[in-house]
Amino acid sequence: MSKSFAAIGLVNPKSPTNVGGVLRAAGCYEAQAIYFNGNRYAKAAKYHTDTKNIANNITVKHVDDFISLKAPSRALVCVELVEGATPLPQFVHPSDALYIFGPEDGSLPQELVDAADAVVYVPTTGCMNLAATVNVLLYDRMAKRSVEFNAEQILTSRDTNNRLIVT
Repeated sequence: MSKSFAAIGLVNPKSPTNVGGVLRAAGCYEAQAIYFNGNRYAKAAKYHTDTKNIANNITVKHVDDFISLKAPSRALVCVELVEGATPLPQFVHPSDALYIFGPEDGSLPQELVDAADAVVYVPTTGCMNLAATVNVLLYDRMAKRSVEFNAEQILTSRDTNNRLIVT
């Protein structure tokens, strides 16, 4: 995949399963960092749901303020079901982005939405869970970029027990 910068921000995530799913998504779609706030991540981390040990390969860091991570070249993109947001199929991803996701049992703080360069939502019936939303967002980012897909990517990405071929 071609290089750019994508980081994930998690506002007080609570579910160990979702945190593990976010870590796996970050590895699959080459996000370079995960930032989180609140005190629930530490409780989730002890369950070791990071099945691919992604936290050993990217930055995973507690922050107090996501807005402070905003840089002149980095877009702050909130991902939330919110009135006035851009539907994901219409969104053009910035090359350098910090995507912020709300908690499973709440919403993003208004001041974060107000500071965002963009607010995006995934069109769906009902709300998706945190890990599913991160996966869809990162996949959309990859799919909309000029990325060459080939057999080598399949061979290096698939599970060791997968030896299927299309005949």
